[in-house]
Amino acid sequence: MRHQKESIVTIIGGGLAGCEAAYQLAIRNVKVHLYEMRPIVTTFAHQTDLLAELVCSNSFRSDDALTNAVGLLHWELRQLNSLIMRAADTHQVPAGSALGIERQGFAEMITDTISNHPNIIVFREEVTALPDIDTPTIIATGPLTSFTLMQEIETLSGKDKLAFFDAIAPIVTAESLDFDIIWRQSRYDKGSDYLNCPMNQEQYLVFHQALLDADYTEFKEWEGTPYFEGCLPIEVMAQRGVDTLRFGPMKPVGLTNPNSEAPPYAVVQLRQENKYGTLYNMVGFQTKMTYGAQKQVLRMIPGLQNAEFARLGGIHRNGFIHSPELLNSRLQMINAPHLQFAGQITGVEGYVESTAMGLMAALYHYAAISETHLPDIPLTTAHGALIGYISGQTAHDSGKFQPMNCNYGLMPPPDKESPHIESPPDGSKKPKKLKGKDRKQAMSQRAMSDLQQWLEYLPPKA
Repeated sequence: MRHQKESIVTIIGGGLAGCEAAYQLAIRNVKVHLYEMRPIVTTFAHQTDLLAELVCSNSFRSDDALTNAVGLLHWELRQLNSLIMRAADTHQVPAGSALGIERQGFAEMITDTISNHPNIIVFREEVTALPDIDTPTIIATGPLTSFTLMQEIETLSGKDKLAFFDAIAPIVTAESLDFDIIWRQSRYDKGSDYLNCPMNQEQYLVFHQALLDADYTEFKEWEGTPYFEGCLPIEVMAQRGVDTLRFGPMKPVGLTNPNSEAPPYAVVQLRQENKYGTLYNMVGFQTKMTYGAQKQVLRMIPGLQNAEFARLGGIHRNGFIHSPELLNSRLQMINAPHLQFAGQITGVEGYVESTAMGLMAALYHYAAISETHLPDIPLTTAHGALIGYISGQTAHDSGKFQPMNCNYGLMPPPDKESPHIESPPDGSKKPKKLKGKDRKQAMSQRAMSDLQQWLEYLPPKA
């Protein structure tokens, strides 16, 4: 490895991706200037001025690394010494097989780590112009990129911005819940970390109609903007059919109501929001209903008739670039390689996915300035699959690019050996194909092996 070039890296955005990128560079003795516009410029979704604030759910989703792609991404991030994952593990709250996070402690830990690192200077100001070619920059401004900066990005890219609505679920206080109706159980008895509010058929149909009749927030200036399918408002799902909710966030499967002999027709689940168990998030209940309508309609749910809302739901617009035409496999802008993009603005969707892109942008940048050969991370890994998707390497139709969570479908199929459980010695029968959990486990094990080999190329800390 040659001597590292002296440089200062500018990072715009103090969310998950920006903080992860700053940390990875700083621990390798790279000087970082991190710009965060809050609290000088606020957003609809943020409530504090802390770095890496979780603005939607408090869940990092499944932590199962062998049969869930997001859990595999967790495992990879831990192997890569992710600050975000270390903070998440430190401030974990019960959430069944998912990784639930206590928001305040999580954000405070990251803010303290970043603010007090000797190689990082945090500037609390809005960046309204892109740095010039002599300033290496990572743009990690997230889905709520300021209008002025997004215009700058559009001008440079020559592409129109894509956008979609993203919605926030309400949070209720535990003391306001009716535990004569609500019971505690995770699906299929995998723990007891969720609270369940049951509905019979009559209650469900009345509730469904109330969602259709409710008052909604209007966004005339954003008409025509598509929703992201992974985060649909509850009332939009209701409009798609009377049973859509029962096959989505209100599905009653894997649950047994101890207070009734009749199986529930539909179930609303609540997930613990903070480490004290005093707040609960309404799972999958992101909404664009007005505040008044939310209080009226959501209190129709059995067990929530006296609910106190610590936070009502809301909706905001997310912005992202058309990455398959703009970025290369190192997350650099093709026509302006001094600019890298990371986080949700690239078109990945989710907390850990955004974190992963910040981490990879930093590692690729460090490899470049230290003049170290670091090959592209394998597409068989969760990190590589995400980069392959947003950079267009694995796109089926990049013209229909939309945000994507980490999933096995983004990874290459298993190789010629791994799709089969075993081959008959005499070759008389076709080998048995791997399916379901066996197939996922094989893909996860392949990813783990490939990541370990790639780590041998990773430049060491300075």
